[in-house]
Amino acid sequence: MIAIVGAIVVFAAVLIGFTMAGGKIGALIHPSELVTIGGAAVGALIIMSPKRVLVDVLKGLAQVFKGSPYDKATCLELLGLLNQLARLARRDGMLALDSHVADPENSDVFRQYPRVLNNHHLREFICNALSRIVDGSADPAALETELHSDIAVLEREHHQVVGALMKTADSLPGFGIVAAVLGIVVTMQAIDGPVEEIGHKVGAALVGTFLGILLSYGFLAPLAGRLELMGEQESVVLHAVVLATVELAKGANPRELITRVSRVLGSDCRPTAEELKQLLGTS
Repeated sequence: MIAIVGAIVVFAAVLIGFTMAGGKIGALIHPSELVTIGGAAVGALIIMSPKRVLVDVLKGLAQVFKGSPYDKATCLELLGLLNQLARLARRDGMLALDSHVADPENSDVFRQYPRVLNNHHLREFICNALSRIVDGSADPAALETELHSDIAVLEREHHQVVGALMKTADSLPGFGIVAAVLGIVVTMQAIDGPVEEIGHKVGAALVGTFLGILLSYGFLAPLAGRLELMGEQESVVLHAVVLATVELAKGANPRELITRVSRVLGSDCRPTAEELKQLLGTS
């Protein structure tokens, strides 16, 4: 939602400034320029990106407009889930976690935290991490290294998506120039026509350059930046899961585990002292 508001502000500011200067909105409406610039940009994205990256780009853009799934409510649910699982493991042993991590959708513990349960990436990462300590034989140091390696793979793939979007954004001004040059070619074909017609065609050509720059710096590049920040939010949450898993493997008690994990979270997602007390079931 925030991304949509931002895009509206960008385009509204440009259009209002244009009309304040005496321009007419109709002078900016040239579908042929959009087809040229947009089609070329999509084609370039397809050329540079393998299928997985293209799919991730579409998913990432959809998620940008939905908003980050790693907000404070999700982080509080994550802490609550980890607290319950840690208490269960301390009371009944590590093997008690097996049924929950093997089938989280039918787990009475996971079902209490729908934001975590419905987040496929987070749910799978939690289950994969905890499944490695179910038998109680995992070495904490080796486990931490393995889980950080898993996160590094996810971060690398995420950076590929952001990189593809940024390269596409960088190409848009160039495609705008291509559209402008084509517009000038069209103008030259009508050079012996009325002055009004020539002026209209030159204006249409300049709109190509305008759209290329605006779509690059006012839309696609900010989207890529937003996607990168969302990736960092996800990474922080996954690192929190790693810490919880390692602490659980070391035998830390639930209170210490949740307190340490909460400190890893960002300031906008970290629970307050009162929320932490309620989470731990203390007065």
